[in-house]
Amino acid sequence: MPIHKLLDEADMVVHYNGQKFDIPVLNKEFIKHGFPPPAPFKQVDLMRVCRRIFRFESNKLGYVTEALSIGSKMQHEGFGLWVKCMEGNQKAWTTMEAYNREDVALLGRLYNRLKPWISNHPSFSALRDEACCPKCGSGRYQRRGEVLTTTLRYARYQCQSCGGWFRGTKTVSLKRQDRMANVAGA
Repeated sequence: MPIHKLLDEADMVVHYNGQKFDIPVLNKEFIKHGFPPPAPFKQVDLMRVCRRIFRFESNKLGYVTEALSIGSKMQHEGFGLWVKCMEGNQKAWTTMEAYNREDVALLGRLYNRLKPWISNHPSFSALRDEACCPKCGSGRYQRRGEVLTTTLRYARYQCQSCGGWFRGTKTVSLKRQDRMANVAGA
């Protein structure tokens, strides 16, 4: 299936350095070949997550996945493989396909590991008619205190499947004496 069609149908795209590299390169190719922009989609760039939340010694996909014991990138000859593919070498294309498939599998494992840490993850609860963890879609979560915003208070929950934290959608009202104490203390 052509990449433009895949992006056009996607609600969310998970990638590694895709916001800075892959998507702009694809957009350039789309406009050069007369394609309209694909339908808008949410992006989860795991490289940005790693840079923002963690301080790994290197932010390369292979380093991060090895550091987390998720797996290793498939070894290949490097740039020479690209050259052989461009020359039409079928064996090189077979190796490139295996390399790309392994990268996608590795990215999926990393995504599942990082999911509870992603604060701006598109919400799975928006896709369901029932309450669930917005990060993984599980219905297994526990209330764990409350979270305060600048002006309101919400129930806080922790998912028992992925470990992620999220807040409820309805405000928690303060008891009358708590409101009066807050006003008196202001």
